[in-house]
Amino acid sequence: MGTVLLHGGTIVDGTGRASFPADLWIEGDRIASIGRCHADPGLRIDCTGLTVAPGFIDAHSHSDLQVLENRPEKVLQGVTTEVVGNCGFSAFPAGANRGALPEFANGILHGGDGWGWDSAAAYLAVAKAASNLIHVESLVGHGSLRVAFAGMRSGPLSAAELGGMERVLDESLASGACGFSTGLMYAPGESAPLAELEQLCRVVARHGKIYATHMRDYGFHLIEAVDEQIALARRTGCRLQISHLQAVGEANWTRQAPALERIERARDEGIDVSFDCYPYVAGSTVLTQWLPQRALEGGTEGLIHRLSDASERSRIARETVDAMAHRWTDLFISAVASAANQQLVGLSIQAVAEARGCKPIDAVLDLLLEECGAVNMLEFNQSLENLRQTVTHPLSNIISDGFYVNGRPHPRLHGAFAEFLGGVCREKRWLELPEAVRKITSRPAERFGLAGRGRVSEGCIADLVVFDPETVGSPATYDRPEQPPRGIHYVLSAGRLTVRAGKIVAPQPVS
Repeated sequence: MGTVLLHGGTIVDGTGRASFPADLWIEGDRIASIGRCHADPGLRIDCTGLTVAPGFIDAHSHSDLQVLENRPEKVLQGVTTEVVGNCGFSAFPAGANRGALPEFANGILHGGDGWGWDSAAAYLAVAKAASNLIHVESLVGHGSLRVAFAGMRSGPLSAAELGGMERVLDESLASGACGFSTGLMYAPGESAPLAELEQLCRVVARHGKIYATHMRDYGFHLIEAVDEQIALARRTGCRLQISHLQAVGEANWTRQAPALERIERARDEGIDVSFDCYPYVAGSTVLTQWLPQRALEGGTEGLIHRLSDASERSRIARETVDAMAHRWTDLFISAVASAANQQLVGLSIQAVAEARGCKPIDAVLDLLLEECGAVNMLEFNQSLENLRQTVTHPLSNIISDGFYVNGRPHPRLHGAFAEFLGGVCREKRWLELPEAVRKITSRPAERFGLAGRGRVSEGCIADLVVFDPETVGSPATYDRPEQPPRGIHYVLSAGRLTVRAGKIVAPQPVS
């Protein structure tokens, strides 16, 4: 790696302070100086009329496997660091029954059979060697950790099982994992009692790292879910990050403001709590999340057995409908495993039910049976007013929460950061550009302990993005999500040019 000069641009340094014009000189993988530069560089990039910012940090990603393949979707948006291992799903530890981890996580991580690493150190070593476009950090997923010791069994664990989880979490954090995550709406993690979480969060606190949680509920019990996690942070001293905070379903939209007040009050009391959000009113997950999670006891085999039993199916249907915060017209099929049902991708559950001449809940359960549980969905969750409240809140940072599917992904996978800068910042005028950039650079870097990243400052790692603030944006839509962003001209990762004129530069080996 040689020298690079970014000439004639306007710097937004990631701290939230006003922009300023300056040249930027890079030597190797570091920012060497900021100001007028007269030396002859190895590479000179004309940034006239463009903004130079720190590389964006996606602190909530599910690209655990795809970063190893150098998939381009994130770096084309200006992302130079991804934090994977969220919502309780991580690519490690595999445990003695290696097949259990893919079965548990493939709905979110979109992998095949046989993947999995024995430890955080093993996964991170592979990520460092293989990922040429993105710097990878990983949380330890509680669900993956639990599956390694107890499979898909729900309920309290034995002292030996919990002790093993505690030991592996401690080893993982010591060997480079940046924190711990839970997915408390996903089996088997949703069955974990508070005492289990408390024991594990004490390990996180000892290491001074972050605890990120997909809470138990974002709908009717949103406030209780927030209270539980704040109580956990208060009792253990861990640093708490609430994942993708929102109030799900129109009946619950009024619950968001009280939930935010709980977080603000806890912060005032000295609890280290923040949250993140994505810049869309719709989310995406696996269709099985809407079932009572006891239905997934024993994994896919257990689910199929229950749905094939008339009495069990009736009970699952009733409990699912009783707990729903959505309308059936709010939920859309985004991916299925089989070729036979590909025509359903893009249809609402209501439309599928009408086409099949059945009730919506029966359409859901029939489809899960046909696809052996492998169905993803898009869900319209929140109001624009509530989205503005979280996106602009001083305690939030912006994420993609993007993941890959066998069908139609959420547009956030291709466009979250460009949409935030273009649609949210420039067009809606919800935020000024320096503050918007801070929410995707220095703020997540500080929350997740990413030293040397997230700022344009001398001595920092030269992760940089050069974009046009007048044109940056995402044409990706819910119907046509796989469209690259606009206005991202150059991306540099640790001083290496990875994107030029909106196109990937051939990956260079990491020295």
